[in-house]
Amino acid sequence: MIHYRTESEIELLRESALLVGKTLGEVGKHIRPGVRTIELDRIAEEFIRDNGAVPVFKGYEGFPGSLCISVNEQVVHGIPGDYELREGDVVSIDCGTLLNGYVGDSAYTFTVGEVSEEVRLLLERTKESLYKGIEQAVAGNRVGDIGHAVQSFVEQYGYGVVRELVGHGVGRKMHEDPQVPNYGNKGSGVRLSEGMVLAIEPMITLGKKDIVMERDGWTITTKDRKPAAHFEHDVVVRQGRAEILSSFEWAEESEINK
Repeated sequence: MIHYRTESEIELLRESALLVGKTLGEVGKHIRPGVRTIELDRIAEEFIRDNGAVPVFKGYEGFPGSLCISVNEQVVHGIPGDYELREGDVVSIDCGTLLNGYVGDSAYTFTVGEVSEEVRLLLERTKESLYKGIEQAVAGNRVGDIGHAVQSFVEQYGYGVVRELVGHGVGRKMHEDPQVPNYGNKGSGVRLSEGMVLAIEPMITLGKKDIVMERDGWTITTKDRKPAAHFEHDVVVRQGRAEILSSFEWAEESEINK
């Protein structure tokens, strides 16, 4: 079932999404060589709870962390643990909060110190592909228009678009209809209407699109072990132009101020 949110519901979704953005910024301040990913998770959980919300990932289908922390070839769903970040790593932080009954869900891929030029470009272009997709999230378009915009932008650079993992509707639950793939054909799929709220989240690889699940039953990695990037915004479908509810402002500030 697809939900169409009222303006008052959208404001509650915005509050939760912005808290996710602030959490990403708080975590970003601590991303440096030598930091264990479990420490980043602790910082996020404390910040989320101090702001009156619940980390919605924690316990979701048994997931143990408050964040999904995915490093280098890990695409998504990495479990926080004893791994210490190293110079040259990239680390995707995916965060979800439940505040006043509504979910915020956003992701940002950070660099750890200096990274190679090809990896820097992967992150920059993956983020840009997110905004290309968002441009298509307008009433009257279809889900396939979003996926086609992402796919056509990144594939020109030879990147892979993960097929098995997709964006989704977001509201009172973290995963709602419709699914929002990062690939597809123009004019295909569910028609977009005013008030739909979508989590659009390109997951793009430096090499081939093929992925595998690790033995922990959660972590998804690239089959060729090449790096991946992941960026995600919560977006309201509007007439003429989509409205972004989440924000990368604090995450970007944390990178600049290191």
